[in-house]
Amino acid sequence: MICAMLIYLDMCCLKQPFDDQSQPRIRLESEAVLGLLAVESPELQFVRSPALMLENAWNPVRERARRVGQWLTAAPLWRPNACALAPRTDELMRLGLKNFDALHVACAEQAGADAFASCDDRLLAVVRRHAGCIRVRVAGVVELAQETLK
Repeated sequence: MICAMLIYLDMCCLKQPFDDQSQPRIRLESEAVLGLLAVESPELQFVRSPALMLENAWNPVRERARRVGQWLTAAPLWRPNACALAPRTDELMRLGLKNFDALHVACAEQAGADAFASCDDRLLAVVRRHAGCIRVRVAGVVELAQETLK
C-alpha cells in the first residue's frame, strides 16, 4: 500500500455502492470504492469536504443520503479557503466541468489531495482534455483502487 496518501472520492463514487449492483461495471466500481474505504488509516485518508456534504443534501434517495452522510461525519470535515475556492471553481467550470464536479476538483486541489477519484465518464473525459490545467491527479476509482490496494 502507498504510504500517507490523501484521496478525494467524488459523490459519484460515494453513491455507487447503493446503485443497482446487477450491472458489472457498477459492481466493480462499488467494490473499488468499498475496498478503498475499508483500508482508511493514517496511511490512506480521505478528504471529507463541505462540498460533499452539500451535494449529499441534494440526494433525493434519503436512505442513500443518510448512509453517505454517516461516512462524511465519521471524521472531521476539511475546511476550504472559500476566497480561493470560488475563483478556482469558476475556472474549472469554464473548462467544461459541471458545477459540483468543478467544486469537488477545486476542493481536492486545495486540500492537497494526492488523487481525486470518480466514476463519472464525462468528468474524467473533460479532465483528460485539460490535464495541464488540473492541479490534482484525477483517475477512475477502479484504476486508483488497483494501484492503491496492492
